[in-house]
Amino acid sequence: MSERLRQGLYHLILWLVALLFFSPVAWIVLCSFKTRSDILAVPPKLVFTPTIANYLDLFQRENFLLELRNSFTLSILAVVIAIVVSFLAAFCFSRFRPKATDFLMFLLLSIRMLPGAAVIVPVYLMYVAFGWKDDLAGLTLFYAMFSIPFSVWILKGFIDGISPRFDETALVNGGSWFHVIFKVVLPQVKPGLIAAFIFNLIFVWNEFLFNFIIGGRTTLTIPVALATGTYSEGGVDWTFVSTLTTVYILPPILAIYFFQKYLLVGMTFGTVRGEV
Repeated sequence: MSERLRQGLYHLILWLVALLFFSPVAWIVLCSFKTRSDILAVPPKLVFTPTIANYLDLFQRENFLLELRNSFTLSILAVVIAIVVSFLAAFCFSRFRPKATDFLMFLLLSIRMLPGAAVIVPVYLMYVAFGWKDDLAGLTLFYAMFSIPFSVWILKGFIDGISPRFDETALVNGGSWFHVIFKVVLPQVKPGLIAAFIFNLIFVWNEFLFNFIIGGRTTLTIPVALATGTYSEGGVDWTFVSTLTTVYILPPILAIYFFQKYLLVGMTFGTVRGEV
Protein backbone atom coordinates (compact mmCIF):
# COMPACT_ATOMS: atom_id res chain seq x y z
CA MET A 1 0.00 0.00 0.00
CA SER A 2 1.45 3.36 -1.01
CA GLU A 3 2.07 6.12 1.53
CA ARG A 4 -0.45 8.40 -0.19
CA LEU A 5 -3.21 5.76 -0.05
CA ARG A 6 -2.43 5.00 3.60
CA GLN A 7 -2.65 8.68 4.47
CA GLY A 8 -5.93 8.99 2.56
CA LEU A 9 -7.46 6.06 4.49
CA TYR A 10 -6.21 7.54 7.75
CA HIS A 11 -7.91 10.87 7.02
CA LEU A 12 -11.09 9.08 5.91
CA ILE A 13 -11.25 7.19 9.21
CA LEU A 14 -10.71 10.43 11.13
CA TRP A 15 -13.56 12.08 9.24
CA LEU A 16 -15.87 9.13 9.89
CA VAL A 17 -15.08 9.15 13.61
CA ALA A 18 -15.57 12.93 13.77
CA LEU A 19 -18.90 12.71 11.96
CA LEU A 20 -20.02 9.87 14.24
CA PHE A 21 -19.38 11.95 17.35
CA PHE A 22 -20.83 15.09 15.79
CA SER A 23 -24.03 13.43 14.54
CA PRO A 24 -26.02 13.85 17.81
CA VAL A 25 -25.14 17.55 17.84
CA ALA A 26 -26.13 17.92 14.19
CA TRP A 27 -29.40 16.11 14.84
CA ILE A 28 -30.38 18.35 17.78
CA VAL A 29 -29.56 21.44 15.70
CA LEU A 30 -31.73 20.15 12.83
CA CYS A 31 -34.56 19.46 15.25
CA SER A 32 -34.47 23.07 16.42
CA PHE A 33 -35.69 24.05 12.94
CA LYS A 34 -38.46 21.43 12.84
CA THR A 35 -42.04 21.54 14.03
CA ARG A 36 -43.09 19.19 16.81
CA SER A 37 -44.77 16.83 14.33
CA ASP A 38 -41.62 16.70 12.17
CA ILE A 39 -39.47 15.90 15.21
CA LEU A 40 -41.72 13.01 16.26
CA ALA A 41 -42.23 11.69 12.73
CA VAL A 42 -41.52 8.00 12.11
CA PRO A 43 -39.37 7.37 10.13
CA PRO A 44 -37.34 10.50 10.94
CA LYS A 45 -37.60 13.30 8.40
CA LEU A 46 -34.32 14.31 6.81
CA VAL A 47 -36.03 16.59 4.30
CA PHE A 48 -38.36 19.14 5.86
CA THR A 49 -39.41 22.79 5.69
CA PRO A 50 -37.30 24.69 8.25
CA THR A 51 -38.91 27.17 10.62
CA ILE A 52 -37.55 29.76 13.04
CA ALA A 53 -40.75 29.80 15.10
CA ASN A 54 -39.04 27.73 17.80
CA TYR A 55 -36.38 30.42 18.27
CA LEU A 56 -38.97 33.19 18.34
CA ASP A 57 -40.90 31.31 21.03
CA LEU A 58 -37.69 30.69 23.01
CA PHE A 59 -36.61 34.34 23.09
CA GLN A 60 -40.13 35.39 24.06
CA ARG A 61 -40.19 32.84 26.87
CA GLU A 62 -40.42 34.29 30.37
CA ASN A 63 -37.03 34.62 32.13
CA PHE A 64 -35.04 33.18 29.21
CA LEU A 65 -32.99 36.32 28.61
CA LEU A 66 -32.34 36.61 32.36
CA GLU A 67 -31.13 33.00 32.50
CA LEU A 68 -28.92 33.51 29.46
CA ARG A 69 -27.45 36.67 30.97
CA ASN A 70 -26.84 34.89 34.27
CA SER A 71 -24.95 32.12 32.47
CA PHE A 72 -22.65 34.62 30.75
CA THR A 73 -22.20 36.78 33.85
CA LEU A 74 -21.43 33.94 36.26
CA SER A 75 -19.13 32.16 33.82
CA ILE A 76 -17.05 35.18 32.81
CA LEU A 77 -16.82 36.94 36.18
CA ALA A 78 -16.05 33.77 38.17
CA VAL A 79 -13.38 32.59 35.77
CA VAL A 80 -11.70 36.01 35.51
CA ILE A 81 -11.46 36.20 39.32
CA ALA A 82 -10.14 32.63 39.43
CA ILE A 83 -7.51 33.29 36.76
CA VAL A 84 -6.16 36.40 38.54
CA VAL A 85 -5.90 34.62 41.89
CA SER A 86 -4.54 31.42 40.33
CA PHE A 87 -1.81 33.20 38.37
CA LEU A 88 -0.45 34.90 41.48
CA ALA A 89 -0.68 31.67 43.49
CA ALA A 90 1.00 29.66 40.73
CA PHE A 91 3.85 32.21 40.54
CA CYS A 92 4.38 31.89 44.28
CA PHE A 93 4.39 28.08 44.18
CA SER A 94 6.72 28.03 41.18
CA ARG A 95 9.26 30.66 42.19
CA PHE A 96 9.31 30.72 46.00
CA ARG A 97 8.32 27.08 46.64
CA PRO A 98 7.01 27.38 50.22
CA LYS A 99 7.35 24.41 52.52
CA ALA A 100 5.17 21.41 51.58
CA THR A 101 4.45 22.87 48.15
CA ASP A 102 3.65 19.45 46.67
CA PHE A 103 1.27 18.67 49.54
CA LEU A 104 -0.45 22.05 49.18
CA MET A 105 -0.86 21.47 45.45
CA PHE A 106 -2.40 18.07 46.21
CA LEU A 107 -4.82 19.66 48.69
CA LEU A 108 -5.84 22.19 46.05
CA LEU A 109 -6.52 19.51 43.49
CA SER A 110 -8.38 17.35 46.03
CA ILE A 111 -11.09 20.01 46.12
CA ARG A 112 -11.97 19.07 42.55
CA MET A 113 -11.89 15.35 43.36
CA LEU A 114 -14.95 15.62 45.62
CA PRO A 115 -18.28 14.98 43.89
CA GLY A 116 -20.69 17.87 44.11
CA ALA A 117 -23.31 15.78 45.90
CA ALA A 118 -20.88 15.21 48.80
CA VAL A 119 -20.59 18.91 49.63
CA ILE A 120 -23.90 20.38 48.51
CA VAL A 121 -25.55 20.17 51.96
CA PRO A 122 -22.87 22.08 53.92
CA VAL A 123 -22.55 24.60 51.10
CA TYR A 124 -26.31 25.12 51.10
CA LEU A 125 -26.42 25.60 54.89
CA MET A 126 -23.49 28.04 54.75
CA TYR A 127 -25.11 30.09 51.98
CA VAL A 128 -28.42 30.24 53.83
CA ALA A 129 -26.64 31.32 57.03
CA PHE A 130 -24.71 34.07 55.22
CA GLY A 131 -27.76 35.20 53.25
CA TRP A 132 -26.05 34.38 49.97
CA LYS A 133 -28.73 32.08 48.54
CA ASP A 134 -30.05 33.41 45.24
CA ASP A 135 -27.24 35.99 45.29
CA LEU A 136 -25.25 36.58 42.10
CA ALA A 137 -22.12 37.72 43.93
CA GLY A 138 -22.21 34.69 46.24
CA LEU A 139 -22.53 32.27 43.32
CA THR A 140 -19.73 34.08 41.47
CA LEU A 141 -17.37 33.61 44.43
CA PHE A 142 -18.38 29.94 44.73
CA TYR A 143 -17.62 29.20 41.07
CA ALA A 144 -14.37 31.15 41.32
CA MET A 145 -13.36 29.01 44.30
CA PHE A 146 -14.08 25.83 42.38
CA SER A 147 -12.14 27.09 39.35
CA ILE A 148 -8.97 28.09 41.22
CA PRO A 149 -7.40 24.64 41.91
CA PHE A 150 -7.37 23.47 38.29
CA SER A 151 -6.14 26.87 37.11
CA VAL A 152 -3.26 26.84 39.60
CA TRP A 153 -2.12 23.43 38.33
CA ILE A 154 -2.19 24.52 34.69
CA LEU A 155 -0.46 27.87 35.27
CA LYS A 156 2.20 26.45 37.57
CA GLY A 157 3.22 24.06 34.80
CA PHE A 158 3.62 26.97 32.41
CA ILE A 159 5.53 29.15 34.87
CA ASP A 160 7.84 26.24 35.72
CA GLY A 161 8.75 26.17 32.03
CA ILE A 162 9.99 29.79 32.16
CA SER A 163 13.61 30.10 33.25
CA PRO A 164 14.17 31.96 36.56
CA ARG A 165 17.02 33.74 34.76
CA PHE A 166 14.42 36.09 33.30
CA ASP A 167 13.41 37.07 36.84
CA GLU A 168 17.02 37.50 37.95
CA THR A 169 17.87 39.65 34.93
CA ALA A 170 14.92 41.95 35.55
CA LEU A 171 15.70 42.27 39.28
CA VAL A 172 19.41 42.96 38.67
CA ASN A 173 18.47 45.72 36.25
CA GLY A 174 16.32 47.46 38.83
CA GLY A 175 12.94 45.91 38.08
CA SER A 176 10.48 45.22 40.88
CA TRP A 177 8.62 41.98 41.55
CA PHE A 178 5.57 43.68 40.07
CA HIS A 179 7.55 44.19 36.87
CA VAL A 180 8.77 40.58 36.92
CA ILE A 181 5.29 39.14 37.43
CA PHE A 182 3.28 41.27 35.02
CA LYS A 183 5.86 42.39 32.44
CA VAL A 184 8.20 39.40 32.21
CA VAL A 185 6.32 36.25 33.21
CA LEU A 186 2.71 37.10 32.35
CA PRO A 187 3.23 37.60 28.57
CA GLN A 188 4.97 34.22 28.35
CA VAL A 189 2.13 32.27 29.97
CA LYS A 190 -0.58 33.67 27.68
CA PRO A 191 -1.40 30.19 26.24
CA GLY A 192 -1.81 28.84 29.76
CA LEU A 193 -4.05 31.72 30.80
CA ILE A 194 -6.31 31.21 27.78
CA ALA A 195 -6.39 27.43 28.27
CA ALA A 196 -7.30 27.77 31.96
CA PHE A 197 -9.92 30.36 31.07
CA ILE A 198 -11.62 28.15 28.47
CA PHE A 199 -11.51 24.97 30.58
CA ASN A 200 -13.06 26.67 33.59
CA LEU A 201 -15.50 28.64 31.46
CA ILE A 202 -16.88 25.35 30.15
CA PHE A 203 -17.13 23.98 33.69
CA VAL A 204 -19.07 26.97 35.04
CA TRP A 205 -21.19 27.21 31.88
CA ASN A 206 -22.28 23.57 32.28
CA GLU A 207 -22.67 23.49 36.08
CA PHE A 208 -26.16 22.47 37.20
CA LEU A 209 -26.31 21.09 40.75
CA PHE A 210 -25.12 24.07 42.79
CA ASN A 211 -27.04 26.59 40.74
CA PHE A 212 -30.18 24.51 41.16
CA ILE A 213 -29.76 24.20 44.96
CA ILE A 214 -28.23 27.50 46.11
CA GLY A 215 -29.49 29.64 43.25
CA GLY A 216 -32.97 31.07 42.90
CA ARG A 217 -35.34 32.74 40.48
CA THR A 218 -32.97 35.67 39.86
CA THR A 219 -29.78 33.61 39.47
CA LEU A 220 -30.90 30.56 37.47
CA THR A 221 -28.76 29.60 34.48
CA ILE A 222 -29.44 27.77 31.22
CA PRO A 223 -28.73 24.20 32.52
CA VAL A 224 -31.38 24.64 35.23
CA ALA A 225 -33.82 26.18 32.76
CA LEU A 226 -33.27 23.21 30.43
CA ALA A 227 -33.92 20.69 33.21
CA THR A 228 -37.00 22.40 34.64
CA GLY A 229 -38.57 23.21 31.26
CA THR A 230 -38.11 19.85 29.55
CA TYR A 231 -41.60 18.56 30.29
CA SER A 232 -44.66 20.41 29.07
CA GLU A 233 -48.27 19.35 28.61
CA GLY A 234 -47.61 15.83 29.90
CA GLY A 235 -44.61 15.08 27.67
CA VAL A 236 -41.18 16.18 26.58
CA ASP A 237 -41.21 19.56 24.84
CA TRP A 238 -38.76 18.59 22.11
CA THR A 239 -38.93 21.91 20.30
CA PHE A 240 -37.90 23.70 23.49
CA VAL A 241 -35.18 21.18 24.28
CA SER A 242 -33.63 21.24 20.81
CA THR A 243 -33.80 25.02 20.43
CA LEU A 244 -32.41 25.84 23.88
CA THR A 245 -29.70 23.21 23.49
CA THR A 246 -28.62 24.73 20.18
CA VAL A 247 -28.37 28.20 21.71
CA TYR A 248 -26.66 26.78 24.78
CA ILE A 249 -23.89 24.87 23.00
CA LEU A 250 -23.02 27.64 20.54
CA PRO A 251 -20.83 29.86 22.83
CA PRO A 252 -18.52 27.03 24.05
CA ILE A 253 -18.21 25.64 20.51
CA LEU A 254 -17.12 29.05 19.23
CA ALA A 255 -14.71 29.52 22.14
CA ILE A 256 -13.12 26.12 21.56
CA TYR A 257 -12.88 26.71 17.82
CA PHE A 258 -11.10 30.06 18.10
CA PHE A 259 -8.78 29.02 20.94
CA GLN A 260 -8.22 25.35 20.08
CA LYS A 261 -4.45 25.71 19.75
CA TYR A 262 -4.24 27.03 23.31
CA LEU A 263 -6.39 24.18 24.59
CA LEU A 264 -4.05 21.61 23.05
CA VAL A 265 -1.12 23.24 24.83
CA GLY A 266 -3.13 23.55 28.03
CA MET A 267 -3.91 19.84 28.10
CA THR A 268 -0.20 19.18 28.65
CA PHE A 269 -0.14 21.60 31.63
CA GLY A 270 2.77 23.39 29.96
CA THR A 271 5.06 20.39 30.30
CA VAL A 272 5.85 20.31 26.57
CA ARG A 273 7.78 23.51 27.02
CA GLY A 274 11.39 23.16 27.88
CA GLU A 275 13.38 25.73 29.80
CA VAL A 276 13.35 29.02 27.92
